[in-house]
Amino acid sequence: MSRELFWLAITLVVTVITNFIPGGRVLILPELFVALMILLYWAAKPGAELDKPVAVQATGPGDDKVHTWPHLVRSEFLCAIFITLGLILWSLVVDAPLEEPANPTRTPNPSKAPWYFLGLQEMLVFFDPWHAGVVLPTFIIVGLMAIPYIDINPAGNGYYAYESRKYEILTFFLGFHILWVSLIIIGTFLRGPGWNWFWPWEVWDSHKIEALTNVNLHYIFGIRSEAGAIIFGAVVVLGYFVVGTAAMYWAIVRMKGQEFMHRWGMPRFVLTSFLFLNLMSVVIKMVLRHAGNIMYVWQTPWINF
Repeated sequence: MSRELFWLAITLVVTVITNFIPGGRVLILPELFVALMILLYWAAKPGAELDKPVAVQATGPGDDKVHTWPHLVRSEFLCAIFITLGLILWSLVVDAPLEEPANPTRTPNPSKAPWYFLGLQEMLVFFDPWHAGVVLPTFIIVGLMAIPYIDINPAGNGYYAYESRKYEILTFFLGFHILWVSLIIIGTFLRGPGWNWFWPWEVWDSHKIEALTNVNLHYIFGIRSEAGAIIFGAVVVLGYFVVGTAAMYWAIVRMKGQEFMHRWGMPRFVLTSFLFLNLMSVVIKMVLRHAGNIMYVWQTPWINF
């Protein structure tokens, strides 16, 4: 069968399924798409060209480079097939979280942002709106923009191996997969009416009442005056950054050596330390709120942390 006849047959089959079979667009078309990808993968026969030895010019001692095709493309294609198949099965088993048409006279409880903003909405529980919606997203953007300027590691240009970039990969894993994705999961599955916390086995009861026992950190230490609260909070927050920066400097020198710190430079180190400590402050603040009912660490008449 020629290539033109093959794609004409595929087009006719998709047209028939989409227009003439009830539910075919939802139930049959995705499976046909996966079958087509598997067929194309089989027809391409990746790896067949490896039967004959290929002369590769070495670029240096211990050269271990491999071709993008088929090694990388084959793995990516298989991952795409498996992920697509998993999404299809998930969509068949779990109903889409659709609600009734929007009604301006009836606000849903809770009113949730789109999933990609649920992390910010969840952070409103722990921080002031200006801090959760402006300061922290700005730090995220600035941190991502600063990565090419603060990363001086020449190893792994063009690829990211764990051995050469273990701390960078672990930091990204903590900031994105553990922190950001977990906030989205919490906002989607564990926040119910009134933005109260509901475990998966609990019924979303709109009449659930949670006792408001949150207090500011200075109350625990017996400080009641406004001036005392401002001074106490400033000492705690500034002390956290000073001690944290000193601890990071000691840890990096211990792991990398003083020569690495000299090559890295103090401006890069201070910026990296500031961004990393802000990342960890989100985790610490969440732990204080859930474990100790701490509302704010630093309370002032203008801003709160």
